[in-house]
Amino acid sequence: MLKKHLALAVLVTLVWGVNFPITKLGLRSIDPFVLTGIRFALAALPLVFFIKRPAVKFGYVAAYGVIFGLGMWGVINYGIQVGVSPGIASLLIQLSVFFTMGWGYLLFKERIRGPQVVGAGLALVGLAGIISTQAGDHALLGVLLIVLSAVAWSVGNVIIKQSGVKEIFAFMVWASLFPPIPLFLMAWWMRGSAPFESLSASLDLAAAGSILFQVYLATHFAYWGWNSLLRLYPVSTVAPLSLLIPVFGITSSILITGEHLSTPNLLCVAVIIAGLAVGLTPQYGPHMSTTPK
Repeated sequence: MLKKHLALAVLVTLVWGVNFPITKLGLRSIDPFVLTGIRFALAALPLVFFIKRPAVKFGYVAAYGVIFGLGMWGVINYGIQVGVSPGIASLLIQLSVFFTMGWGYLLFKERIRGPQVVGAGLALVGLAGIISTQAGDHALLGVLLIVLSAVAWSVGNVIIKQSGVKEIFAFMVWASLFPPIPLFLMAWWMRGSAPFESLSASLDLAAAGSILFQVYLATHFAYWGWNSLLRLYPVSTVAPLSLLIPVFGITSSILITGEHLSTPNLLCVAVIIAGLAVGLTPQYGPHMSTTPK
């Protein structure tokens, strides 16, 4: 990989990692589903008026938008709010690699290699350890929600593969049209009108900065950069760099939100990262984009 492209990959993973504690700052004053709905509304508007719709069936665009916006990011943000730390969230979401691998095997008859099985096993051991160390029902619920969001992300990867879309940036912009309404309805269903009535008072400088970071860096810039790399290099070359996301996520969470990881949690983190490293060895099987944020 050329140095300029490696630098872009590191910058993208840095943005995606830092996005987790930055999101936490927004969640301190704004409902998680409202915050996510605003993120995707701004990611879509006004760009949809200037960017041509991707040349795929519109059903793929709509399905991906709802799954990615509500099923992944809405659930992640809710999980962070109810108890899971941003650093742990940035790590657990990477389990989508193994869920994507499973879908590739079931739906596309893609071969699963020995290292991938070993990596998945290590990741599951680490996940079980993190679950066992969570104190309180809310923290445990948060972890389970992040795992659920990883499943949603893997389903989104399947949709992208099935659609055969080439214009990834346009696809993301148009797909962002669909999550806001379901997200706002979810906020209303769970808390009534309260999240909307308090929104103007809650939109302080930290919350506004969090939203802008999520829209223009974590969504627009990072997805453009990552998918540009996927067009230039094999998935097996690009995908292992996603291991930097939890490294940046945990480090920035410690610095920005004061997150503290106990020794047992650190050991579990190390086991999961080792599992991801083994599972993402060269010649990685499923040729599906395995990383967002």
